[in-house]
Amino acid sequence: MSSTISNIFSNYKHILVACLIIAVYLSPYYILGEDTHIRVHDNLDSNIVWYKLLAESGQFFSMTELPNVINGLPRSTLATPFDFMVWLYVLFEPMTAYTIGQTIMRFAGFFGMYLLLRRFIDSKWIVTGVSLAFAMLPFWPSGWLSIAGLPLALHLFLSIRDLRWQAPWYHWLVLMLIPFLSNFILTFVFFLGLMGVLWLIDWIRFKQSNWAFFTAIAGMTTIYMIKNYMILYAMFISEGFTSHREDLDLGYNSLSRTFGLAFENFTTGHTHDMANHTSIILPVIGLALIVALYRRLKPKWLIGLVLFNAALSFWYALWYWEGLRVVKDNFMVANTFNFARIHFLDPMIWYIAFALALWILWKHMRLGKAVVSVLIITQCLNVFWVNEELKYDRLDMPTFAEFYSEELFDSIESYIGEDQSDYKVVSVAMHPTIAQFNGFYTLDTYNNSFPLDYKYQFREIIEPELEKNPSLKNYFDTWGGRLYMYVAELGENYIFSKNSDRVLDNLDINTDALRELGGDYVLSALPIENHEENQLAFERSFENNQSPLRIYLYRVESE
Repeated sequence: MSSTISNIFSNYKHILVACLIIAVYLSPYYILGEDTHIRVHDNLDSNIVWYKLLAESGQFFSMTELPNVINGLPRSTLATPFDFMVWLYVLFEPMTAYTIGQTIMRFAGFFGMYLLLRRFIDSKWIVTGVSLAFAMLPFWPSGWLSIAGLPLALHLFLSIRDLRWQAPWYHWLVLMLIPFLSNFILTFVFFLGLMGVLWLIDWIRFKQSNWAFFTAIAGMTTIYMIKNYMILYAMFISEGFTSHREDLDLGYNSLSRTFGLAFENFTTGHTHDMANHTSIILPVIGLALIVALYRRLKPKWLIGLVLFNAALSFWYALWYWEGLRVVKDNFMVANTFNFARIHFLDPMIWYIAFALALWILWKHMRLGKAVVSVLIITQCLNVFWVNEELKYDRLDMPTFAEFYSEELFDSIESYIGEDQSDYKVVSVAMHPTIAQFNGFYTLDTYNNSFPLDYKYQFREIIEPELEKNPSLKNYFDTWGGRLYMYVAELGENYIFSKNSDRVLDNLDINTDALRELGGDYVLSALPIENHEENQLAFERSFENNQSPLRIYLYRVESE
């Protein structure tokens, strides 16, 4: 028995060490629980609450509106019952579900990249080190395997492409499970499109069809279609509603700004797909190309991957170029669907290129093995440093518990003393999802899609403030995904602690429009000095020792 364990450790110690490091990376979630600092943007301010509301509603297969949000949020705008993340929120508390999601994402990212790189790099330390660094990237949390799972999906597709019907059955099984843990619209629509192009190229080159490969592509696509049946139903069967996305008016960058944006994305990435490749990976690739030139090598794959990422960055920037408005204005799908998201493939490509560059240095550079070891360790430390707990603690952001401040909002609910379904609230100087998380019915929200006519109705409330701030006005009118009670002087800042000395003494809202939508109370993280001018009656403020917030409660006065 001991010899067996010894052999396992000897043969797989590199994997065991990597898994141990990932466990340390994940440890804050398990040790701190709700006291963990996690990402706010497109996370605490949105997706976590969307899953929680859906889980608590019990309307998994129903097409009934959710009454908690904007007087009835269409069911089709939230996740379908075939999204595994939904069931995590059904079975567990939100932070526990989040922790499980992070764990699955990290280990799937590691083993997926490990299996992929092992196909063409004969160095277990390079393969393990690069895979470990990839697994610790600051992936968008709610994307789950949308980005982290791409290497695994690519490995499985390449396996089926090579082995055809002889590919192991579990390769097929895992491939068909990935759709339930990832987002089709975000990344896999582009990934599957590229797999389709690869199948077509093979067909042309070899003059024969690889039907196993084709079946894998078609099978995965079909599962995504079934998973997203609510969106398809709303688009093609039910009359549904006109989404606010049809009013999008994005993309007026000049050509010079377009090139600048392309360069920025190529060198630093996007907030949702950060590869942390600027300080280590890009210089390493540059050094590898110099070594290859000196050694008269032809690193076609390395050059091809770098050029491919450059093309993705240029396409991403081009999507916001003013010259493409003619396309968006004449083809609705080009206006409502973000084709620029193909750049979410960037992290996978950068780390494959990183591994290839290290392989060149390992084999063809003096002291290459020592240099590569140092580079791998440095990059792993680089990405470990942006662990959510470490990063957002440094930035003095709230923890999960502090952000939602459940006890504080329980006291507000008790003070009002009515069933939460009997009155509607809006939030000022804070994210409305905080109130939603705590059971309040809100007129404001942040969602991917909602009725366009509601956007126009809500706009009447904040129109006076939008007119004071052209930047906010443009932000709301051209995009508008955040139906927030914007305040001109605050801009796009939505986090204010009780230690803030900010005071709102020039707020100007259309209270009649607020009443017309059913608004009863205003929850504000900052005092509204001129509340009487806005026909708001101050009730009282709320605070406690556990929450960084102080909430000022105002009642909307009757006409």
